[in-house]
Amino acid sequence: MSTYRVFGNFWDEPEHIAAGLALIDRGQYLYDDQHPPLARLAAAIGPYLAGARLRAAPDPSGVAEGQQVLYHSAASYRELLTLARLGMLPFLLVLLGSTWLWMRRWHGDAAALLCLVFLISTPVILGHAALVALDVPVTALIVASLYLLLRWFERPTLARGAALGVAAGLAAATKLSAVPFFGIAAAALMLLRLALRHAAPVRTPLRAPLRAQLRARLGSAALAAGLVLLIMVGMYGPHLLYLTTPALAPSRSLNFIAGDHGPLHELVYRFAARVRLPLGVKMVPLNFLGVEWHNAHGHPSFLLGRLGDRGWWYFYLVALSVKTPLPLLLLGLTGLTLLGVRGVRRADIYLLGPSVCFVSILAFCCLYSHINIGVRHVLIAYPLLAMGAACATLAAWHRWPGPAARVGVAALVLWQVTTLAVAYPDYVAYFNLLAGAHPERILVDSDLDWGGQDLWRLERVLAARHVARLAIGYRGTAELALEALPPYSVLEPGRAVTGWVAITMLTLQEDRAGYGWLLRYRPVQRVGQSFELYYVP
Repeated sequence: MSTYRVFGNFWDEPEHIAAGLALIDRGQYLYDDQHPPLARLAAAIGPYLAGARLRAAPDPSGVAEGQQVLYHSAASYRELLTLARLGMLPFLLVLLGSTWLWMRRWHGDAAALLCLVFLISTPVILGHAALVALDVPVTALIVASLYLLLRWFERPTLARGAALGVAAGLAAATKLSAVPFFGIAAAALMLLRLALRHAAPVRTPLRAPLRAQLRARLGSAALAAGLVLLIMVGMYGPHLLYLTTPALAPSRSLNFIAGDHGPLHELVYRFAARVRLPLGVKMVPLNFLGVEWHNAHGHPSFLLGRLGDRGWWYFYLVALSVKTPLPLLLLGLTGLTLLGVRGVRRADIYLLGPSVCFVSILAFCCLYSHINIGVRHVLIAYPLLAMGAACATLAAWHRWPGPAARVGVAALVLWQVTTLAVAYPDYVAYFNLLAGAHPERILVDSDLDWGGQDLWRLERVLAARHVARLAIGYRGTAELALEALPPYSVLEPGRAVTGWVAITMLTLQEDRAGYGWLLRYRPVQRVGQSFELYYVP
């Protein structure tokens, strides 16, 4: 929370706030329909209670409407942004609580405590929990869902099926990556569980007849699936509308549900033309269609000095290797390997759980995703790495009781914890030692510079240096004309200027052709992590 006062809005924050306000205030979902609404609603509650409202005729751009809300409401910009960010804190608590319960259930209190130490001292987790974004909320709810899935494996009662359905439904209602992440991890766990049946000890639930297991689970599984669908649709609220006209005008949502033609298509269209349905019935298919279109067309990305639209299969491997504190990376991978070996030897799916989830989700991201714009898309890796790190730490502590070994283990844990002091307050922009002195040569977008988040810092630096005029190269969503900047001009690509120049790392790295002339000069100062400040004679 102490970082709230350091950073202006990150790139996505205005649009997320505007989208949540539109749903609360008007029962409409107006902006960026790739994303479901749960976290956006949580972010918008505080600003709404403080009096923030959309304009009578909302801007078609979510960014522009979000700027209008932040800069032109009765409450101040900083107050509204703080209230919106406070809406993200419950998700961090859910993440910590779910991780604690998972580790405590199958590894004990000491492992649970160590796991939380590793997780809460991971800068990118704290950084993304301190801003209005979907990544920590969906990570929290996926961890909760996977934990409840393993509890359901133990005993598939209706109560546990209901709890699993609620958690998985809330995850899917936060960000659609929850669907493949949870689905693939769950499928891997189930297949492995079946494969381990005959290796399991006698008189364990795994050795029960398969047909009896299926009968016991079908009812609670159906309840869970029904709750997922109900929550995904219901999260958009009670607003009802016709999804097509009496003339059966084409509807992307209805085509997604019933296909482009055929008897089911005709039946669904005629029903939707006569009966008003919840807004969520329209929006959930559009969520899936929007994400699929985005992934199919890719996204402008930067990695290791290269630009691309389709991403790289190894993007997330590189991102995790340079964005993860080295003690967590070393101990986490060691511990996940150890858990995997132990789990196979004992035919224990609960020991295997973290390793299977980590490998299956990361493999999916590497093989499928063409949207490579930050380690934030695989934050789920961090609680799983923290589980591995806790197990590796305890294993090393007990395996090598000598003073030298234990001092080494304690030093790694201390190194992990002190990472927070070293990185503060730039948790989102944290890189480990492997990145060297110039992490902007490896990753930029949302890993180093996410919309010029250090704009407030830049304003203070310019005031202290008594800068009278500025040329600024900025890619972000703050309204520069309303910020405390000196008189400025926008730095245009391909046009060299003299005097004071501030440019965001994203602008500089992703348009070397237009701004590469600046690299002939030495920066006067790096402002935060997202701005370079130059003086050009």
